[in-house]
Amino acid sequence: MAANMKSLIRLHEWNVDEKQRKVGELSRLQAELEDQLNGLNESHILEQAAAAADPTGAGLTFPAYNEIVSQRRDNLKDSILQMDTVISYARDELSESYAELKKYETVEKARQLRHEQEEARKEQVMMDEIASNQFRRRNKKVKSA
Repeated sequence: MAANMKSLIRLHEWNVDEKQRKVGELSRLQAELEDQLNGLNESHILEQAAAAADPTGAGLTFPAYNEIVSQRRDNLKDSILQMDTVISYARDELSESYAELKKYETVEKARQLRHEQEEARKEQVMMDEIASNQFRRRNKKVKSA
């Protein structure tokens, strides 16, 4: 029984670790999307300044560029929002797995405590028996003398 419980605990610890890695990976991906959005915004500002400085050259192509950047920005924002939802769901799964692990750990601790109490009780019974035998021997010696 104890070996089975320890195996279950190890399995749930592994499950929690995997879900933590998943949340970390998803958070990293979301951070990359946010970095891409920030880079896109920075490059858009630079292109806007270049278009303003040269209205006949870069200024002619800027409206098409602006449309593409706007679409890309919207796509990145949508992806970031979707990642929020996915991360939230993954954190919920992690929380559930962690709660499940804690249940098994609590059961194992209670089982271990019961085992220790039973061992202490057996030891006390044995010590009481030894003390009782010693008492009887002393009383025999006293009555014999």
